[in-house]
Amino acid sequence: MPMEKINARIAGVGVCIPDAVLTNHELAGKIDTSDEWIRTMTGIRERHIADPSQATSDLGVLAAERAMAQAGIDRAEVDLIILATMSPDVPVPATACIVQEQLGMKNTPAFDVAAGCSGFIYALVIGSQFIATGLYRTVLVIGAEVLSKITNWGDRGSCIVTGDGAGAVVLRSAEPGEGILSMCLGADGSGLRHLYTPAGGTRMPVTAENIAANMHKVKMDGQEVFRFAMRMLPEVLEQALELAKIAREDVALIIPHQANLRIIDAAARRMDLPMEKFMVNIDRYGNTSAASIPIGLHEALANGRIKKGDVVVLAGFGAGLTWGAVVMRWH
Repeated sequence: MPMEKINARIAGVGVCIPDAVLTNHELAGKIDTSDEWIRTMTGIRERHIADPSQATSDLGVLAAERAMAQAGIDRAEVDLIILATMSPDVPVPATACIVQEQLGMKNTPAFDVAAGCSGFIYALVIGSQFIATGLYRTVLVIGAEVLSKITNWGDRGSCIVTGDGAGAVVLRSAEPGEGILSMCLGADGSGLRHLYTPAGGTRMPVTAENIAANMHKVKMDGQEVFRFAMRMLPEVLEQALELAKIAREDVALIIPHQANLRIIDAAARRMDLPMEKFMVNIDRYGNTSAASIPIGLHEALANGRIKKGDVVVLAGFGAGLTWGAVVMRWH
């Protein structure tokens, strides 16, 4: 007798947004830019910045606790922790292990996923497969970033988009026809230097010289990344919907990675969908990389934009270059 497929569903969502806000006007006082230029080029008005004492794991722990509370589960029920980030606490061990220790989840497996701004989608897909196989019942997936500490604040092309934050979801099994209906992932390593951190690994160990040259900070070729995202976001959305056998007109809400408002607007026009079907909060949070999608999901739920039975699509794109999307029917 064939085994019935087990779908994963999101049972709880939690976020942690740092208190401090950095506006465009404040940023314009530090570098050669203006509020009007940043808003026109990116759609961002302000972003949240972590306290100097806060690390990525600190934000991840708070988001995880809130997701578990919303799901109504005890931390002892969590079988696995997956954390997506491009700003880990330390190179080794995984930030997920630091979160595990802070949550008191002794012996719970934990590992990181490094897929840039696509990281949350990658982690979500991986977590869902552990549930689909029946190996685990409850998986905690976290996207957390303190990008402000790996940003070159003298580089106008990259620092204007930086934001800090964390989001987490609890994955559990779903009823047939609900939860995750399709997923797709992709990568193109030929574009790795469009968005990367040159120093800090075995290719270029950290030295006083490359620290002075900011080689340990994120470097981005904004034009190349923009061109890639403009092409890839609508493509990955279409691919995921085709796999789920869902028409674009039947989608209630698309929650894309918040990299640039112009990218989201272009995807809406290319897919012939109204902007109202896209979650947009980049104006208030900036680009929070792996945290942006769960933060958007949390806000959409809080604002009543998702109801039972709705088709919701999550999509990310980022360093690697990487991309991915997940289609789900909300339970």
